[in-house]
Amino acid sequence: MDNIINLINDKVWGMGLILLVLITGLYYSFKMKFPQFRRFKSMIDVSSKSKNSEKGLNQLQSFIFTAARTVGVGNIAGMAAGIYFGGPGSIFWLWILAIFGSPIAMIEGIMSQIYKVEINGEYRGGPAYYMDKGFKNKKVGRIFALFYAVVGVFAVTFLMPRVQTYNIVKGLNLAFGFNMKIAGVVFSAILGIIIIGGLKRIGNTAQRISPFMAIIYFIMSLIVIAFNISEFPRVIVLIVKSAFGRDAIFGAIMGQSIIWGIKRGVFANEVGIGSSAITSASAEVEHPVTQGFIGALSVFMGTFFICTTTAIMILITNSYNVVGVNQELIVNNLNNVEYGNAYVINAINTVLPGIGDGFIAISVLCFSSVALLAYYLYAESDLIYLVGERKKPVLLLKIAFIISVYLGSTSSVDMVWTMGDLAHGLMAWINIITLILIGNQAVRIFKDYENQEKLGINPEFNPEELNLNNVSDLWKNS
Repeated sequence: MDNIINLINDKVWGMGLILLVLITGLYYSFKMKFPQFRRFKSMIDVSSKSKNSEKGLNQLQSFIFTAARTVGVGNIAGMAAGIYFGGPGSIFWLWILAIFGSPIAMIEGIMSQIYKVEINGEYRGGPAYYMDKGFKNKKVGRIFALFYAVVGVFAVTFLMPRVQTYNIVKGLNLAFGFNMKIAGVVFSAILGIIIIGGLKRIGNTAQRISPFMAIIYFIMSLIVIAFNISEFPRVIVLIVKSAFGRDAIFGAIMGQSIIWGIKRGVFANEVGIGSSAITSASAEVEHPVTQGFIGALSVFMGTFFICTTTAIMILITNSYNVVGVNQELIVNNLNNVEYGNAYVINAINTVLPGIGDGFIAISVLCFSSVALLAYYLYAESDLIYLVGERKKPVLLLKIAFIISVYLGSTSSVDMVWTMGDLAHGLMAWINIITLILIGNQAVRIFKDYENQEKLGINPEFNPEELNLNNVSDLWKNS
């Protein structure tokens, strides 16, 4: 079974998907005149508002939750995995994805808002919903939507959670000697209690946990980098040279560098897979473009504040190994050390001996808990699209999700990463193709938003004026 999953994952994550994501990001960057640079201040401004919402997340909660699901194990252990398989150059391609992938997040955020629905007093939406309503040919839209929703429920429930749980319990094992299976049972039970509480409890939990821990982690990263600041220029040069095969050691793995940089970026920031659009739909915002700004900012935050500082910590302290194309180590700085959290732990311990184990265990516990809550929201939204407001299927989903979370504590490191990557890849293929076909609707809305700003008008979304007659009644009646 493991061999089959690995084979499928290799096919899904070929150069075709890499190019598809990058070309789509470039296309929408040009169409919207590079909003990732021009409108960065607007992204920050809209993300700070916290007016309460009874039916969804407010703008501040939406940003925290959207950013929080990008600050998971992919930003910490994921950077170690990227360097292990792709070398230092993988970090350069991670940056490229963030820069040109953020407009994709904007498109997803806008589309998720204009096609969201209200179910049981809560906002729901995402790719399945904008696929269903966004295509002119309704049969085609329905086929895309059903395919994405089925793949989404399966992938998010059975493939994605394990990598988060594995790294949580592995961190607790390394730091405190906890039995991984027992820790998995306790953690799964606590997570289940939060999930049963619904969307508002999930959002409130994310708002309490994520910002504080992200700031502390970022400060710790800066401390490690500051103690090794003389090595900083060397690391930047190494990253850039390795990305283009110009380094003697890493020249042979340039292709792997590109693939693993993009793959780890998609895992960490969920660019292009559509799951962030599900979070985006749960928010109550002033204008669809507002959520687009929030989605784009979350990509930058996850990449440049957490992923980058993690990677530089690892590289600047030489706390990494790299495997070549023949699966033999071409860099072996850490003998018999499993790639993942252990690389980051070692980096911290070089500056603050004995601190790294506990600090990373707690950081991963906080970040991955919020990521798992987001995963559940993704699965539930897709399931509701498929079966409607029926309570029994949702209850069964909660049970299956919690079991899957626990199974992460019994899996191997290679398999949990492969399953997570496979899930993201399958969803990305469907969602990116959809955005290429119907994403220009969001471009029209964005351009109309900016035109109103130029006239000194507080932008309002009027779907009839933009000839968007299929959008959610929630906007038509607003």
